Amino acid sequence: MDLISAVIIIAVLALVFGAILGFAAVKFKVEGDPIVEQINEVLPQTQCGQCGYPGCKPYAEAIANGDEINKCPPGGEAGVKALADLLGREVIPLDEERGEEKPPRVAYIREDECIGCTKCIQACPVDAILGAPKLMHTVIVDECTGCDLCVEPCPVDCIDMLEVPKTVANWKWQQPQLRHENLIPVKELN
Repeated sequence: MDLISAVIIIAVLALVFGAILGFAAVKFKVEGDPIVEQINEVLPQTQCGQCGYPGCKPYAEAIANGDEINKCPPGGEAGVKALADLLGREVIPLDEERGEEKPPRVAYIREDECIGCTKCIQACPVDAILGAPKLMHTVIVDECTGCDLCVEPCPVDCIDMLEVPKTVANWKWQQPQLRHENLIPVKELN
């Protein structure tokens, strides 16, 4: 009888504490910074680190805290313009020390030359490379962001960065509109 009542007491306590935690999670929910989310939507999501940050989200946070908007070569001049429009800042030229603007690219592994070292897999920030140790690797083209991070660690130099050909599916106007309808310029938030 003592064992059954102990189990019932523990179950009731678990339900009470679970309800308290559930209420606290809803009541004290911490919202993210909406401007950081809007900046992050403008960034190209290559996660390449050319801006000096480990990914697009940390760079978005830095921009929201006052960092320059011109450190993203994959976003290019169109990205700088979209960020300037969003934040009400002046358009400035792309920082050439970070790299140059290039057309969209994707990694291609020459599979017959791949030795299966897995160094490219470890370097890929978006897990776009499939393979196993001592077996050939391949790139999931739809997942590859073209960040170049897999090229340098390859000991046999079997990875090429190929320009993504223009097709009906990926064609865009010369001046792409990077701002989304749900983005609110900072000057309207004040």
